Formats: sequence, structure tokens, C-alpha cells
Amino acid sequence: MAFHPDDLPDLSGKVYIVTGATAGIGYHVAARLAQHSARVYVCARSEARGSGALEGIRALYPSVTMNLGVLVMDHTVLSDVVAAAKTFLSKETELHGLVNNAGIMATTYKMTTDGYEAQWQTNHVSHWLFTHTLLPIMLETSKKYPAGTVRISYVTSGGHLMAPKAGIDFTDTSLSNGSPIARYGQSKLANILHASILHQKYGPGSPSDRVGKGVIWTSSVHPGIVKTELDGRAQEAPWFLRGASAIADMMGGRWPADKGAWTSLYCIASPEIKKEDSGVYFERIAKRSSPSSKGRDMTLAEALDEWTQNEMARKGFL
Repeated sequence: MAFHPDDLPDLSGKVYIVTGATAGIGYHVAARLAQHSARVYVCARSEARGSGALEGIRALYPSVTMNLGVLVMDHTVLSDVVAAAKTFLSKETELHGLVNNAGIMATTYKMTTDGYEAQWQTNHVSHWLFTHTLLPIMLETSKKYPAGTVRISYVTSGGHLMAPKAGIDFTDTSLSNGSPIARYGQSKLANILHASILHQKYGPGSPSDRVGKGVIWTSSVHPGIVKTELDGRAQEAPWFLRGASAIADMMGGRWPADKGAWTSLYCIASPEIKKEDSGVYFERIAKRSSPSSKGRDMTLAEALDEWTQNEMARKGFL
């Protein structure tokens, strides 16, 4: 039987964070978790957008009352990302799930004030830093609960296949001479690689698990072609991507955002997930799959993790 969010158990006492949760997939992941009585923090670019999302969730599920909060952060400003994580740490003593969902796609070339191309920072660098800042509380939380309770899931994309030939261009992560979709593909490949390296470091059987420092189950999710605001913001998406969405609409294959959220919900909260599913790439709905060869390249994953860690140290965030 295919997974459905109604299959989720009572999540009372569990705490989750969902980035990019004011619209689309992230919004519905947060809403469904709250529907099942979890305490959920919605990450938003402004307090107003966050509050609007909370109002919408309560309208969808009137039983949801106090179990919602907002973390204000702009992924294009790294100091905002750290501040949001610290705000959470000042409020909570446990974190059971982190859904790294926020993203932009095929946008016009733009550098952030931190010195990174906007897609690269929004989709990868900021999520790496946010996750890194929250890892200690997640590892501590995992010691108090049965294995698999604490999880991190990335919303990636089949668009990772559009990454440059090298996978990640460490000589120019901005891909200044590349296309918008190549920059998107590289950032989405980075999501898969980060989930893999987190599994290697903290997953079942990892060094962290063996010495009792905590264990976190991870996953990356390609949600399929979903109706979200992402398409509307893809200012420079190539014709074949726009065409694919149009064809999918005509054939009834582009799913509403709620259904697009189901695989992420399965990965972050379903009791059906097993330890052998940690580190796995999933496609809709809740199906184990396999990314590109670059997405399975652990040498590349380790190099990316080292590059990002060095960058964050150089910027003074570590």
C-alpha cells in the first residue's frame, strides 16, 4: 500500500524544523506534521510571511493550535541562518527532524553579499551551515529515543542530472560561465551529497553511532514534478523544463504541492522507514531509488563537505 500522510502516528512531543515552509512542498510538510500534533517551526524570510503560513496551516487543520513557531531567516544572508538556528536553540531542548526544503531554481545570475552565487548559497551553503549549527542538539536528542527517531531529509531534484560534468566545480562554484540550470543542478546534487555525508558520519553504524555520540537517519528526496511557486520564480528555465511542466499538466502528472510533500513526510516521520533506508535517495511516493553516478560518489561528497567546512571557517561561522 502506498504511503499516505494519514498513516503518520501521533507526533506529540516531537519537534521539527522545515525550511522554505511558507509555500509549496515545505508548507504542506509543516502542515501535515502539525496535523499530527508535532511542534513545528516554519522557516520564513520575514515574520509576516511566517505568520501568514501559520494562519494558513491552522485554517487547513483547525485542531492545530499552539504547536507552531516561526524562524526568520534569509538564505542569502549567512548571518541570518546562524541567528535563526540560535533562536531555535534558545527556545527548545530537543529537535527530532529537520527538512531542508528551501530552494530557488534557474534564477538570473546573482552574487550574494556573502560572496556566493544565489542558487549555490540558498540551496546548499546555507542549509549546510544551518544543519551544522543544529547537529549537536539533534545528536543529543537521538540519545533519548529509539533509533531512527531523529532524522534529516533534503528536498533535492531530478534536476541534479543537469549539474556540470565534474559534478561540483570547486574552481568556480558560482559557475559564472555556466547556465542557470547547470547552477541549479550543481546545488541540487550538493543536497544529495550532503545527505550522504551526514549518513556516513552520523547514520546507523557510523563512527558517531559506534561510540554512543548519537545517530541520525538521513535521506534525500526528489518529489517529482509538483505545482509550486518554484516554477514561477525560475526566470531562466530552459524551454525543455517549461515544456515538461506543461506536458505534465496536460497529462495530469504535475502533482499539487500537498501530494508532492508526501515522500518528505515519509522520510522524516514515518515509522515504516528502516535503518537501511538511511542515506537513501527517494522518489515519489516513498520509493527507494538511485541518483546519478555523481550523486553516489562519496569521494565527491567528502570533497564538498571539506570545501564547505573550510569556507564557513574562513567566513568566521565555525
